[in-house]
Amino acid sequence: MNEVKIDLSVDDLPKSWYNIQPDLPQPLPPPKEPETGPSRLEFLSKVMVKKCLAQEGSDQRWVPIPQELRELYIQAGRPRPLRRARRLEKFLKTPAHLYWKREDLSPTGSHKVNTALAQMYYASEEGREGVCTETGAGQWGTALSYASGLMGLKCVVFWVRNVHDWKVDRRTLMKMYGGEVHPSPSKITEIGRSILQTNSDHPGSLGIAISEGLEYAGKNEGFAYCLGSVLNHVLMHQSVIGLETIQQFNIVGEQPDLLIGCFGGGSNFGGFTLPFIGEVLRGERKCNFLAAQSLSAPNISRGEYRYDFADYAGKTPLLKMYTLGHKVEMPPIYGDGLRYSGASPILSLLKKLGYIYAITYPVDEKIVFEATRTFLQTEGFLPAPESSYAVRAMIDQALKCKETGEKKVIVCNLSGHGFLDIFGYQKVLGL
Repeated sequence: MNEVKIDLSVDDLPKSWYNIQPDLPQPLPPPKEPETGPSRLEFLSKVMVKKCLAQEGSDQRWVPIPQELRELYIQAGRPRPLRRARRLEKFLKTPAHLYWKREDLSPTGSHKVNTALAQMYYASEEGREGVCTETGAGQWGTALSYASGLMGLKCVVFWVRNVHDWKVDRRTLMKMYGGEVHPSPSKITEIGRSILQTNSDHPGSLGIAISEGLEYAGKNEGFAYCLGSVLNHVLMHQSVIGLETIQQFNIVGEQPDLLIGCFGGGSNFGGFTLPFIGEVLRGERKCNFLAAQSLSAPNISRGEYRYDFADYAGKTPLLKMYTLGHKVEMPPIYGDGLRYSGASPILSLLKKLGYIYAITYPVDEKIVFEATRTFLQTEGFLPAPESSYAVRAMIDQALKCKETGEKKVIVCNLSGHGFLDIFGYQKVLGL
């Protein structure tokens, strides 16, 4: 088949999300309470959207997507294309077949819309006044602001300060969608003020921003806290990516040998790969899965598999995951959406059991962004800095095929576009 672009019709949009928990080789370790302090599970039951919490522990393999939400997915551009990177193949002189999934085509420019719409749909049903959240690269904060506006809800975003300060255009877009945006650590929460008293120039981290969002939700009745990655229900909402991709490869007539995604907390990687991993676990498919990370935050590749908090201040229950430590200091990078201390519990278990492997790239990001430039000059589309890690890994794997002569089918998830990240590319590549 010679198609460069493989489309699905709106009738092909999945009617259910895929939940991998019933297919896991062993039960997922449950969240735990810490030995001291108030109940974190009770706290989450008050501040999080109840339907999402119920989905967190679901034992159903298929969870129906409400019809009204499916219509919102269609409005947001689902289903999204799968593309064959023929010009990149030719440039690399590789026998591999290279594909990429277009999650950059959402209204806000990333895959985050898939769970933002779902969480806001349920928050609206619950009668919430508004929501609050954290964001690293800004993609999740933008997506939640967009979805909140559609539902007529308020949205408060705590944005990692270092990124907030240089992504001026994304900050403007977030505000245009209706989001109220605060640099994190901020002066409007106790945890933010305590950190700023120690270091007034603290660059922030996703863990700190999560703590601020949780504190805000706990003190503002009518607000729910929403998380954009890591948790089970988030990965389940994102499974529409992988479910569409399975259909598209069936149309192509060949099947992937390797799926690649960038990895921060795990939302885009999980949404892309889990439907495929489920088929592997059920003996219906054979393929491999590669997570691409930064050495700034190599959680799933170099972290410890143990119980840890998901936020800086320890407001969450303890989760069994690969972690660098919830208070670890991580150097800022331009692909800041990958700079998080912990990895999704589901993906951590699968990594522990040998179903996922990982690769890391240097903190300076130069070889990663050089891959972005190659992709842009051959395929014509600009990935987000985070997605660039998946592109780098795909190119590296394609070059290995060039050396060995293997005709592998390799596909990566382009989780977002880089139109609002030009400053980062300019700095790293010296343009």
